[in-house]
Amino acid sequence: MKANSINSLTWENIFSCMHNGVVVVDRKGNIVVMNATAKKLLQAENGNWEGKHIQELVPHTKILEVVESGDRSIGQKMILADRQCMVNRTPLYQNSKRIGAISVIQDITEIEQYRSLLTQLEAIIEFSTDGLYVVDQEGITIYVNSAYEEITGFERTELVGRHMRDLMTNGYIDQSVSLLVLEKKKQISIMQKIGGKKDVIVTGNPVFNDQGDVELVVTSVRDITQLNKLRKELEKAKSISEINQNRFSAHVNGSEQMFICNSKKMKNIYEKVKQVAPFPTSVLLTGPSGTGKEVIANFIHHHSQRKQKPFIKVNCGAIPEHLLESELFGYEKGAFTGANKEGKIGLLELADGGTVMLDEVGEMPLSLQVKLLRVLQEKQIQRIGGREPIKLDIRFISATNKDLKQLVSEGKFREDLYYRLHVVEITVPPLSERQEDISPLIDHFFSYFCKLYHVDKTLSKETKKALTSYHWPGNVRELKNLIESMIVSVPSQLIEPHHLPLHIHDQKDGEEALTLKQRVEKFEQRIVKDVIKKHPSLRIAAKELGIDHSTLVKKLKRWGLDPKKANI
Repeated sequence: MKANSINSLTWENIFSCMHNGVVVVDRKGNIVVMNATAKKLLQAENGNWEGKHIQELVPHTKILEVVESGDRSIGQKMILADRQCMVNRTPLYQNSKRIGAISVIQDITEIEQYRSLLTQLEAIIEFSTDGLYVVDQEGITIYVNSAYEEITGFERTELVGRHMRDLMTNGYIDQSVSLLVLEKKKQISIMQKIGGKKDVIVTGNPVFNDQGDVELVVTSVRDITQLNKLRKELEKAKSISEINQNRFSAHVNGSEQMFICNSKKMKNIYEKVKQVAPFPTSVLLTGPSGTGKEVIANFIHHHSQRKQKPFIKVNCGAIPEHLLESELFGYEKGAFTGANKEGKIGLLELADGGTVMLDEVGEMPLSLQVKLLRVLQEKQIQRIGGREPIKLDIRFISATNKDLKQLVSEGKFREDLYYRLHVVEITVPPLSERQEDISPLIDHFFSYFCKLYHVDKTLSKETKKALTSYHWPGNVRELKNLIESMIVSVPSQLIEPHHLPLHIHDQKDGEEALTLKQRVEKFEQRIVKDVIKKHPSLRIAAKELGIDHSTLVKKLKRWGLDPKKANI
């Protein structure tokens, strides 16, 4: 089209081509010009608008106020033909004289609908419990919702407008799923550490434009810190329940753990246990094997404020040296060849808040003594292959049947560790030095095993006397095992001296050990007495024993037994 053709266009031609509606009124408010869009909005397409007053078509119009005052009216909303419109009104001048006003009408119905939908979507996004994070194609943050602020503790004003690499550099996040999505152009989920404190799982989703390029990355963020905590607690509980009894054991609170004592020495120990138990002080239990150090450790734990927390017992002498470190400290996944692919919680970590008993602590390798000393000093551990220290609150009870001072002098035990463990020492004497405890211990274990195995048996006075006078080199453990053995192995209801093992009779206070001939004869007596118990008739008993009746009678007389009393 030539330039002179453009010049020949009238204002009416120009207004008719405009998408917005245009209405021009004169000084009196009569309509002078109206384009096609305005005719449609004002329902005046039949041509009866010319010369009419504007109020006939728009009764509540404010254009007359503009005509009178000369002040513009910008951005006013109104409803025309059920359409939402935005109206701008401007006074019209000619030669500096106000001759009317022009009104420009924009149909914003669809815009308002989109705005309403956007408001609803924003409300939905804001009320989402998952954090939402949006970046553009350059990796710059453009939107963060309230849930993300709450999960992370970061204000959106800190994040919007910043590049993800900048946020990583400044420690807001340790890695960015948004950058990974921009690179891979696909949905990606990762575990992320926010602010070095919270664990979250983030899923980045690419939003593609018509050309197939990533235009936005929308990332959902879910706080799994508490979930991870619960998972760890579950793993911890599971690990405790699966502890190998040959290496260590969790606490068992039963009647067999009762503190039985009648001697002054043990009563003093009991009073000392009650005194130190409430405090988190390290305790060293010394004394021969089998004296009841583990029972005392149980009492210390269960008279402390930690009684509801784990009680982990580690036998430092039973676990192979190359496994002891991983058992105590645990390890991260892939820490070493053969390691569990998921890693493992160590026993010290399992005992957090509770008590650890280091049994046979004198057997602990020197290399581990250094690490244990660090745990006692710094109250934290580090898993094998791990980078972050783990803070722990543990009370240590150590037990040994060795002279740790002697081991220190020999260079087999660290002196600094010894003094850390030796804050309070309780020495448990052997059973031979507390004869007053033997009788109540016999009664306790006899009653306990009868109830446990649902049997009704009795211990004769002579049997109990023999047990009481025995010196018990294996201490309480030997006594307990022997009582259990008699309960389950002796067939008769009454347990008599001849049911006892030969070594009980062999050694008594002030007597020398029996000779081989004497031991054989003692064993023979037991066999004969057991057969006579089964067969009161001496003839039948002699037949079962494979000897003559007369021979059996002679043996009984030699042993000081009356052959006339068959039920010996």
